[in-house]
Amino acid sequence: MGAAVRLFAAKGFDATTVQEVVDAASVTKGALYHYFGSKDDLLFEIYRSLIGRQMADLDRIVAARLDAATTVRRILVSLVETTAESVDETAVFVREMHRLNADRMTSFRAERRRYHETFRSVVEQAQEAGEFSSAVPADTAVLIALGVVNQLPTWYRPDGPKSPTQLGAEIADFILAGLRP
Repeated sequence: MGAAVRLFAAKGFDATTVQEVVDAASVTKGALYHYFGSKDDLLFEIYRSLIGRQMADLDRIVAARLDAATTVRRILVSLVETTAESVDETAVFVREMHRLNADRMTSFRAERRRYHETFRSVVEQAQEAGEFSSAVPADTAVLIALGVVNQLPTWYRPDGPKSPTQLGAEIADFILAGLRP
């Protein structure tokens, strides 16, 4: 899958042939088609793998039942770290997701919605408990946070001056500043 990600990121999904993926991965077409029925399947697996890791992290963080500020901080740092570690996968998927068929788009949207709703629930519960201000609706705060992270592939550089952990902490500081009572 790594070879496909690199090629899709460099050339685009349409411009990359299955033969190029096979050559870059040093496998046969038969081996590729054993795991992926089509190039579209490969694209969906790129997303499924990334969102699977991010959902597992989110579920683990929320299950720890820490205070809301710590939970939000950990969610954002984890999300930035996994996005930065998978910056090519994220860029490919954001750029090419419109290629998914209706069933896969429905699956994609359901997973994204579950992530958003879980994160929003953390913020809403903290607002109801008075830990966070209600001046900004939970949905808006989460949309802003996720929007910043979703744009990471357009501006993040692994050789840049800040680590993913530092960027995640700064994004969390920004979001938490807006939620302070």
